[in-house]
Amino acid sequence: MPLVPPPLDPELTAALEPFGDLISPGFGPEEIGTARQGAGTELLDLLDLTMDGAFEAEDRTVPGPDGAPDISLLICRPTDPERSAALPVIYHVHGGGMVLGNNRAGVDAPLAWARELGAVVVSVEYRLAPEHPHPAQIDDVHAGLVWTAAHAEEIGGDPDRIVLAGASAGGGLVAALALLLRDRQGPPVLGQLLMCPMLDDRNDTVSSHQMAGTGVWDRTANETAWTALLGERRGTPDVSPYAAPARAADLSGLPPAFLDVGSAETFRDEAVAYASRIWQCGGSAELHVWPGGFHGFASFTPQAALSRAARAAQLDWLRRLLAR
Repeated sequence: MPLVPPPLDPELTAALEPFGDLISPGFGPEEIGTARQGAGTELLDLLDLTMDGAFEAEDRTVPGPDGAPDISLLICRPTDPERSAALPVIYHVHGGGMVLGNNRAGVDAPLAWARELGAVVVSVEYRLAPEHPHPAQIDDVHAGLVWTAAHAEEIGGDPDRIVLAGASAGGGLVAALALLLRDRQGPPVLGQLLMCPMLDDRNDTVSSHQMAGTGVWDRTANETAWTALLGERRGTPDVSPYAAPARAADLSGLPPAFLDVGSAETFRDEAVAYASRIWQCGGSAELHVWPGGFHGFASFTPQAALSRAARAAQLDWLRRLLAR
């Protein structure tokens, strides 16, 4: 019996239709270079990082991992003079399948949360595959977090109130970072916000087959990305949980997690399984499966009702986390 995809939310479908000729659900390794030069890269350069003056934005170069190049951090601090106390820090990791993007990609969401909550945003840039295979990405993300924790007060932040956040590949890297921080015993973080996270290199869930050829990221694109990251190790037993967090044998001792995913996307089943395993290990996780949502729907169609509900749930979780 063929696998039938779940229905898409009608409002999301209508909003996505004008982009139909520009979006392909799958791409091969030969298309990575073209994707990096796409129109989306130009749009990132036009993003108002100050959010109409609410933030002061700064690019800072900080030490990278031992023996590796320095890394770039985008630091956005609230300009409100009444915010004199040390603020929470949202440490953001961008998406792009480990092969695309920079520290501007997806930062509009954490900036919107930070404007509501009064927080500093630090967005890290990491080396991309296939030129830089694993562990370059997690090493860079970890180095940026270590710097952020050590210099939190300098940038107006509270080192005891750092929250990790990322979408897609960024969500997978956040999950991997949480595992690494647990295993290396710090620096401590308050929580991990995983939006449609990319967690499992095996690419063999029901949802990955169900959504083949549909949406904005299917199992063909997923295979391309994971192979760029891991090479011949992809799908074999020789894959580190710091590359693919779904490989972790133990999900206990992690900071509280928020996971959300669309019902009509490739990553649905691996996100649901990850939340379930956190619960099974005695941990804290909040899971939202948005009916009819495709991969990254809240970013593609921010004005849709489902997107507004997703963003509100993310903000509400952050507010409750920071109030503890």
